[in-house]
Amino acid sequence: MSIIHLVGGEKGGVGKSVVARVLAQYLIDHELPFIGFDTDRSHGSLLRFYADYASPTVVDDYQSLDAILESAVANPDRRILVDLAAQTHYPLSCWIDESGVLELAEELNISLCYWNVMDSGKDCVDLLDKLLDQYGSKFNYVLVQNQLRDEAFSLLEFSGVKDKALDLNAKVMTLRRLHTPVMTKIDGNSSSFWAAKNKDLEHLNALSLLERQRVKIWLKHAYDELDAVGV
Repeated sequence: MSIIHLVGGEKGGVGKSVVARVLAQYLIDHELPFIGFDTDRSHGSLLRFYADYASPTVVDDYQSLDAILESAVANPDRRILVDLAAQTHYPLSCWIDESGVLELAEELNISLCYWNVMDSGKDCVDLLDKLLDQYGSKFNYVLVQNQLRDEAFSLLEFSGVKDKALDLNAKVMTLRRLHTPVMTKIDGNSSSFWAAKNKDLEHLNALSLLERQRVKIWLKHAYDELDAVGV
């Protein structure tokens, strides 16, 4: 079965692109072939950090979005990874609904997995609730609890929305916060996570020995979480 991984979450600044980059690095490190699509017009992270694997996609252009599903059909041995920019849900859902994407995907035995990236705030809980109401069991879901601001997701836990997602067989994973100065260096150097932990030595602002070690520990925890939910 082909799998299309949609990395989304309508709110900006919750770490969607970091999750997409982690997924890309996981697929590379585990020798799982994939094709990436980046919908961010201004600063696409997959295009910047994993240029050999990604191509740009215009989210309000149906022909551009068509390439996502067509790639899954043409390459059943490859996973499709789509990094969704903030505030792209409306044009994406228009394409899905008006093109009969879900019906065609089911007919072609293509699975769609929505990685809902969220911080601990109420906005993310409300947006997840709307997503579940809109698509129900038509998607497979992974709730990515990104600890970039807070380690506790009590609003989600007590909202009933998480229970609604679990009733739809959603999986849940946690992404720890990487030490901010380390992430700043990685982004400033435009390094992949592999380069950051292994050979980020040629840059003037290269990671130190212990900073590279922190990347390794952080990435290992992320990989353990991905192993648990499946990719």
